[in-house]
Amino acid sequence: MAASREVSAMIRQGFISDPALSSFSPSRTPAATAAVLARVLGSPNFKTLLSPPPSFATTDSPPPAQPQPTTTTSTHNAAGARPSQHPTLFQMMSEEQALEQFRQKSQSKVSKILREFESFNGFGMGMGDVRLTVVGREGYKVSIDVHKKVLMEKSVFFRENLKGKEKGAMHSVEISECDDVEIYLEALVFMYCDDLKKRLVGVGVSKALALLKVCAAIKFEAGIASCLEYLEAVPWSEDEEEKVISDLSELDLIDSATESLLQRVSSSEPSTSATAAADDIFSKLLNGVLQSKDEKARREMKALLSRLFREDSSSSSDHDHTNNKLDVSKAALYSLCQQCITCLTLTLSEVTCVDDDISQNHDRGGIMSEIAREAENLQWIVEILIGKKLGDNFVQLWADQKELASLHSKIPTMYRHEISKVTAQLCIAIGRGQILVQKETRFGLLSTWLEALYEDFGWMRRASRSVDKKLVEDGLSQTILTLPLLQQQGILMNWFDRFLNKGDDCPNLQRAFEIWWRRAFVRQYSCERDDSELQITVSDYPN
Repeated sequence: MAASREVSAMIRQGFISDPALSSFSPSRTPAATAAVLARVLGSPNFKTLLSPPPSFATTDSPPPAQPQPTTTTSTHNAAGARPSQHPTLFQMMSEEQALEQFRQKSQSKVSKILREFESFNGFGMGMGDVRLTVVGREGYKVSIDVHKKVLMEKSVFFRENLKGKEKGAMHSVEISECDDVEIYLEALVFMYCDDLKKRLVGVGVSKALALLKVCAAIKFEAGIASCLEYLEAVPWSEDEEEKVISDLSELDLIDSATESLLQRVSSSEPSTSATAAADDIFSKLLNGVLQSKDEKARREMKALLSRLFREDSSSSSDHDHTNNKLDVSKAALYSLCQQCITCLTLTLSEVTCVDDDISQNHDRGGIMSEIAREAENLQWIVEILIGKKLGDNFVQLWADQKELASLHSKIPTMYRHEISKVTAQLCIAIGRGQILVQKETRFGLLSTWLEALYEDFGWMRRASRSVDKKLVEDGLSQTILTLPLLQQQGILMNWFDRFLNKGDDCPNLQRAFEIWWRRAFVRQYSCERDDSELQITVSDYPN
């Protein structure tokens, strides 16, 4: 009793609203709805109750019914029971205040719309002859007097349901179970407006979509056309774009009415033409980055395209590969790789053809930047190939660059070390299982480029912060350990001598050396075939 008196006192003081005093009546049950329908149809005043148009969810929901405070009860073991936890008074007051603010805001909007209807009555149209009631899902109800003539002229839905009714009689129309009372009233105001385009200015994409749904439900053609025109003219955020596409797919609208709108996000080109056009665009973008004059802009665009390609790859792996997703072709990427390799070969050839000292006859900075630029370009394309799981063929392509590797060995390390990063990239990818190639290809890669990687490792580690020493060493170790044991032996014995002389300027492959040692001298797995045959005996048992 004491608790009841406290709650009653709170209601009187305004801390807790009394649901019984709320302006939002509870939702109508099916039985109650049927009773109202029967009563209205049997009325001598000839009132007509129309079945509601389809209702749609909108971003601005109607004022909700007052929720009751929730109670969370948690139980513990037999050692002791924990009492029920109730919302604090402060939490209840905060929730009530937020609901009240939302309710007042919504009621203010509805009141503004009702005042507009009053102004229509003052423009010589006379009093309305249809009492239209809009009922929200939570029971929130608004009734207004509208004009049958306007409804029938503007809406196919109302024309079909009101035609043939007695003239001069006051009709009653109820649209129930609406998700947003305000939007339905706005759509009714639309019917009285001469300049719908002006009316829509500034409403926002979400509200325009909500109005479009209501206009489509009541078959208000002028409203539909104006909403589509508005949506075609305004920008969309990415979230709004998805909602526009989703909502339009749900509405049964004529294709020509939405075609102009959807041109923003779709192309009418045939799939083959679209694929060719997309590949051409991708090639131009990638080429543009490779040939960029501004270094800062080049780095920014590389990062942007890399991120977009990664997003494409991840989304492709999450969905069925039979979708019509457009992507850069393998041929285009390998063409760019070949272009970078050719530029590197020409640049190194020019450098090695000079008889005198490089620093005396050429601009040292110019040579370094040109080689580094082409090497970085190649690294970037290889990164894209690996991300798209297309790097297998490049391993063989890189292993075949005997001429480039020979030229590489003839110029100072300070100019060439960026080239060895490509080899490091491939070893890391192979070590991670991101590139799958045969052992002959893996051995060919190391045969061509391992010495160069050894020679450049010290410069790579000191001159570039992007090089992760441990990552390169692990990738190289794993690649070596995928080879036949005798090939492992030859490579690791060579590394052992080099490491003793170079120390930290040589990759530390001790872990790979230990594994090879155990394979060769401790475990000594036998490759001899076991000639014993599996014997199978079949016996019959009586049933």
